[in-house]
Amino acid sequence: MKQYSRIFQYLKSYKGSIFLYFLFTLLSILFSIVSIGMLMPFLQLIFTGKGMANESNNQVIRFVNDFLENTRDKYGDVTTLAYICLLMLLFIILKNLFLYLSYFILNPLKNKIVNRLREDLYDKVLRLPIGFFNEKRKGDLMSRMTNDIGEVEGSLVGTLEGWIRDPMTIIVTLTVLFLISYELTLFILILIPVLGFVIGRITRSLKKHSQEVAHKYGETLSTLDETLGGLRVIKAFNIEKLLRTKFIKTNDELLAAKNKIAYRRDLASPLSEVLGVILFAAVLYYGGRLVLKNQLLEASAFLGFLGIFYNIINPAKALSTSFSNMRKGAAAINRIEEILNAPVTVDDNPNGKQLKEFKGKIEFRNVSFAYEDAVILDHISLTVQKGKTVALVGSSGAGKSTLADLVPRFHDVTGGEVLIDGVNIKDYSLQSVRSLMSIVTQEPILFNDTIANNIALGQPGATIEQITEAAKIANAHDFIIKKEGGYQSSIGDRGSKLSGGERQRLTIARAVLKNPPILILDEATSSLDTESERLVQDAINNMMQNRTSIVIAHRLSTIRHADEIIVFQKGKIVERGNHEQLLAQGGFYRKLVEMQEVR
Repeated sequence: MKQYSRIFQYLKSYKGSIFLYFLFTLLSILFSIVSIGMLMPFLQLIFTGKGMANESNNQVIRFVNDFLENTRDKYGDVTTLAYICLLMLLFIILKNLFLYLSYFILNPLKNKIVNRLREDLYDKVLRLPIGFFNEKRKGDLMSRMTNDIGEVEGSLVGTLEGWIRDPMTIIVTLTVLFLISYELTLFILILIPVLGFVIGRITRSLKKHSQEVAHKYGETLSTLDETLGGLRVIKAFNIEKLLRTKFIKTNDELLAAKNKIAYRRDLASPLSEVLGVILFAAVLYYGGRLVLKNQLLEASAFLGFLGIFYNIINPAKALSTSFSNMRKGAAAINRIEEILNAPVTVDDNPNGKQLKEFKGKIEFRNVSFAYEDAVILDHISLTVQKGKTVALVGSSGAGKSTLADLVPRFHDVTGGEVLIDGVNIKDYSLQSVRSLMSIVTQEPILFNDTIANNIALGQPGATIEQITEAAKIANAHDFIIKKEGGYQSSIGDRGSKLSGGERQRLTIARAVLKNPPILILDEATSSLDTESERLVQDAINNMMQNRTSIVIAHRLSTIRHADEIIVFQKGKIVERGNHEQLLAQGGFYRKLVEMQEVR
């Protein structure tokens, strides 16, 4: 039950609702048992026309007998029969009324639990560092947030009533049965564990197969995501057959795993019914002996016992089904818990200082960063003065983007420290650090919304005049007003309705509107054609005025006017200076320039 601890923690927040559910369920069970118990005086009156044995020591039988005798003496047989039928009807109405009230309490509670689980999972995804997602396939993460949440809802929380109602029904019913005939009830209690053991053996493998199903779901979603994102390449290289074969293989494995679960899950219900009939037949035989041989039980009392005993057959079956569903859902909740329990290596400092303005400099002091066993940055020391532009260049994998990612704390250093205005950035609140920065990446990140809303993403309260001004600075206004809807035009999924240059200019407009003192530009023009690059570069130059900028560039023509150029190789700084100084040194930077034919 350890894996369900989070569900139980959620339930603690709804103690009042659980108490009401418990109360209404108990009343429903009691009225159900009493309505069935009325069979005893009914049968006694119909078949014998008299009460049960007065000499019986059973308190239940004596109570029923006294009720029957007193009513018959006062009103006669026919009126007594009518009273018995009316009481049965009243108790059944009350039973179903309280049953409905219990569902009225429980269903919103179940939905709240699933809702909180989904919110907690999404919140954790937002808090996890970017490095966490480099290890995970997006399709697998989406599977955990959709299929696994659905599995928890259907198999664990969906059977929440079975965790309370069914055991309570069995316990209360067995208590009443014990009062009617302790010999027969003890006989039942001996058989039930044996039958439960058999069902448990069937459901034990459900968890393992459920984990396999969840894994295969993640693989199919990943393949689908890669297909949708790479259709141009797939068609250009004629690899439709390859992708189809990959998808069908995973899909067939998913089918096989789901069938294994279905075979065992579907076996639980008929098997429990057969075992229930075996138990009922055994009770019939043993109880019949008590009636026929030893006269330890009245026939009408035995029939009433059977009626009440039948009241626990369905709850026992439901409990076995709930148990198998819990086994099946355990795999899903384990996959969810893997994300919820993942360490947040970059977390906000709740007591951190508020960085309200950038006054002096950003300093990398003997900074190192390693990912597992790979050293990405090796003892880097660098200072970026306010208002200056520092460019980071070097071959791919040299550590440029990693160094830039340390400033907004997408990663935290594994050695040394990063300081802003002389204070370690870990001592500031995370929100206040990022509020002073804007980032423009190589791949424009846009959302399926209007142009205006994408520009105003960092400033939700911005007016259309402010949005327009930012678009003009980013060289985006001219193409926006040519759209049919202007600033209210939808850009499609990830900006699919726009060209690459248009998408990039929108991200620049977004950064301009935020109006931050610090800019981080990560190869913002490297994927554009010449004309788009010129427009975007002009927009970048406009945006960089009077701001502190950290620029990562492969195209060295875009950074030749930087105040300082830092050259990286294998996680270390090998050269530094401005464009002319580095050319004069004749080192690695000069080789890069000559390769790009830049002078």
